[in-house]
Amino acid sequence: MRWTGKIRFLLLAPAVIWVLAFTVFPLGYSLYLAFYKIEQKVEVKREKQPMLDAAGKPVLDDAGQPRTKNVVIKDQVNIATFIGIDNFKRMFSDPQVGEAIRVTLLFVLIAVPLELALGFLLAVLFNQHIFGRPVLRAVMILPIFATPLAVGYTFFTIFYEVGGPLAWTGIPFLSSPTWALISVILVDIWQWTPFCFLVFLAALQGVPDELYEAARVDGASALDMLREVMLPLLIPTIILVLLLRMAESLKLFDIPFSMTGGGPGVATQPFSLLAFRTGLRFFDLGYASAMAYALLIVVMIVVTLFFKRLRVSYG
Repeated sequence: MRWTGKIRFLLLAPAVIWVLAFTVFPLGYSLYLAFYKIEQKVEVKREKQPMLDAAGKPVLDDAGQPRTKNVVIKDQVNIATFIGIDNFKRMFSDPQVGEAIRVTLLFVLIAVPLELALGFLLAVLFNQHIFGRPVLRAVMILPIFATPLAVGYTFFTIFYEVGGPLAWTGIPFLSSPTWALISVILVDIWQWTPFCFLVFLAALQGVPDELYEAARVDGASALDMLREVMLPLLIPTIILVLLLRMAESLKLFDIPFSMTGGGPGVATQPFSLLAFRTGLRFFDLGYASAMAYALLIVVMIVVTLFFKRLRVSYG
């Protein structure tokens, strides 16, 4: 028994170390940073260093001792000052945060419902016996396997207004604030509708054929079967997909980062991209950590509410 326990511990150890190193430590350190103001300053120091000749050997004085010279050294240092919850309070008066929240909510409220609706309709269509269904189904899910960063750069090329394949339309896909947001939403719909389609199709194919047969015997039309048979059985799946897509959309980053860079201006800059720029472009690490934690709290609240709703509805 003693050896069995040790072997279990050894087998679990890599997973525990992974979780501690790549989940617990970053979360704890970013929470620590959120309560500090991090400033970068340049420290100037003077040091004596040995003088070297052309061959790299020390230059000696008349007494045979190495000669030295004064050298100015500039070091960049981070100075952390504890400021409590000031970073969190700062978000309420930051106009960029308000604009980023507006962009994020627009994205969630437009893209996610469209992805679910299109995914569901396609799943209902592909649940029928149509010609070439296996091939079409394989083609349908291809966008899922592309990385969002690569998708963003690809569509940047497609929407490029000078020489891109859609330049002939004259539509300012990337330079107009409205069209840039529409373009980013369309690309996200293109990539993630297949995910909704795949999950809904799996759920539809799990519905027993006897229910369809019984509905047909009762004279139900296709619309009746959709409303009375499919939708009631798929509600848990719909809520689950909605939850996953909402949580993912609130963290939207890759596509606007690679496609528009958050522009023009801040027209397509979601909250996560603002946090990224604040931390890694302007090096305001404390404020960026507070933003990241605020986003984490919002996502956790959304997920908790959805799971609570699921538990109430389905035990």
